[in-house]
Amino acid sequence: MNPIIRVVLAGLLALTAQAAFAHGTAEPAVASFEADVTSLPPLPPGEGNTYRGNAQVAAFGRALFNQTCARCHGVDAVSKNLPGPDLTRLDRACRPIADAEVRARCMADNDAFFLDSVQNGKVRVGVSHMPAWKGVLSPQLIWTLRTFLESKAPARRPD
Repeated sequence: MNPIIRVVLAGLLALTAQAAFAHGTAEPAVASFEADVTSLPPLPPGEGNTYRGNAQVAAFGRALFNQTCARCHGVDAVSKNLPGPDLTRLDRACRPIADAEVRARCMADNDAFFLDSVQNGKVRVGVSHMPAWKGVLSPQLIWTLRTFLESKAPARRPD
């Protein structure tokens, strides 16, 4: 390879690495969050999002989402031209599954992924793309977010 091309490529690589690491660590929008959960029904026992389908919880989750997540994922989860992905599409692979048992397992996998992502954040190649919310948002509050996002997702087509 031509020595000049090597120098140019090395310089571009160094600039790219510097820009990638300049972001540092993403921090939650708030260091601590107090929410009045007295209006919420108690979190039913079980694995995953046991609030699924509860309109009251979805309304609470909407308000929480707009206070904590909208900066990256958009107000009311409308994420056009924002750094965060469209979270209403999280279950897009599960919705068309006709078999209820298989669809439930798919949703359970997505529940686990969502809880882990919110609690532990997202770091790729040493760059923090999403802050960890563990210690800021309780699992109960995280499930209200998930319930809100599910309420925004396109409805499943009838069988």
